[in-house]
Amino acid sequence: MNFTISRESFLQPLQLVSGAVERRHTLPILANVLLKVNDGSLWMTGTDLEVELIANIQLSGSHTDGQITVPAKKLLDIVRGLPDDVTIIFEVTENKAVIKSGRARYSLSTLSADDYPNLEDWEGESEFEMSQDTLKHLIEAVQFSMAQQDVRYYLNGMSLETSENQVRTVATDGHRLAMAVHEFEGGQLPVKQVIIPRKGVMEIARLIDETDANIKVQLGANHIRIFSTSFIFTSKLVDGRFPDYNRVVPSNTDKGLVVNRENIKSAFSRAMILTNEKYKGVRLNLDPGELKITATNPEQEQAEEIIDVDYDGESLEIGFNVAYLIDALNAIHTHSVIFKLSDSNASALVHGMKKVDGVLVDDDAAQYVIMPMRL
Repeated sequence: MNFTISRESFLQPLQLVSGAVERRHTLPILANVLLKVNDGSLWMTGTDLEVELIANIQLSGSHTDGQITVPAKKLLDIVRGLPDDVTIIFEVTENKAVIKSGRARYSLSTLSADDYPNLEDWEGESEFEMSQDTLKHLIEAVQFSMAQQDVRYYLNGMSLETSENQVRTVATDGHRLAMAVHEFEGGQLPVKQVIIPRKGVMEIARLIDETDANIKVQLGANHIRIFSTSFIFTSKLVDGRFPDYNRVVPSNTDKGLVVNRENIKSAFSRAMILTNEKYKGVRLNLDPGELKITATNPEQEQAEEIIDVDYDGESLEIGFNVAYLIDALNAIHTHSVIFKLSDSNASALVHGMKKVDGVLVDDDAAQYVIMPMRL
């Protein structure tokens, strides 16, 4: 097996698939990337048994078909460290991979491609296409709410749900919940819900661009697969049932606080400086026309901010983890936001407000539920 390729052509797909390679590997071969030359194309595969990434590039230089696995990080570091605009010759001789460029020569150990694991073939139960920037928005709007290493394993990921003409993403860690929805115009979608594990979600967000180029999404019983022009990504799904999130979305909110998003985010950020480092609690005192934000810590330090808001309801005092509030505000991109509340013991519903014909109306393409704290 051998091939000749430019550094630029080799580097980008190699970086792409290296993201899936297991860094703390239990099997030596999981630290390797699979290189395969076939029908004039170079195919590269990286996997950690949970996610798999495949990239391919057409070869214009001389090549001989074959396949081998080499250490992913070492190969990437060598290629990345070579000068721009050089040509790389890759060849396999006597169980060694030799990388040559100019007067530089590197020899790497190899492992047989026959032993390289691959996620089994499977049939997609549903399939749809959408633009990359739409999927990126659906992920980025909710991914910060995923749990991390929770014993409730089904929370350590993101729910992706299709139904008729909607694609919805949901994530929760038990203290907050984020939901985003996209109205699908490409026909009728089958009703299906899957849970993508945390690593799979982060990899998809890394891979896709903010472009209107379409990608194909396949959902199976145990896997999700995404096809783009530059990669094929596969991830195992979490085997579990996602909570019924509709039960925790507040529906009896009778108080609405409308405020400039940047103003309240800045006030929360300043107040967070003097919160308890562990709990990040702030107290909100709401009165007609104004909101007072108070934070204290064990050192008896205190922060107090008063900002003007659009609110004409009765007085209310409620506590929240301010980091959760800031995360939600960072994910909202409208000029104004609304906090929908009922009482000091009930969750808040937060989402953006958009102008339609000069009038502010709800923008519920992304919504955030945040549980209150006792302070």
